[in-house]
Amino acid sequence: MSASSVEEPGEPLAEAEARTGLSCPSCGSSQVAQVLGDNGGISYVCTACGHSWS
Repeated sequence: MSASSVEEPGEPLAEAEARTGLSCPSCGSSQVAQVLGDNGGISYVCTACGHSWS
C-alpha cells in the first residue's frame, strides 16, 4: 500500500497527526482528529483543547 491516511502500526500518533497539515484555530495545536459530523459532513476536533469545527 502506498501513501495512506491510516496510521501505520507502531507509528507515533504525533507523526500521523503531522501528516494532516491541520492545526486548531483556537489553540494552534496540530493534535486534530477528523470525525463525521451530525449531518454526515466532515468535522474536526482538537484533542488538546476540545475545540471542534467543520
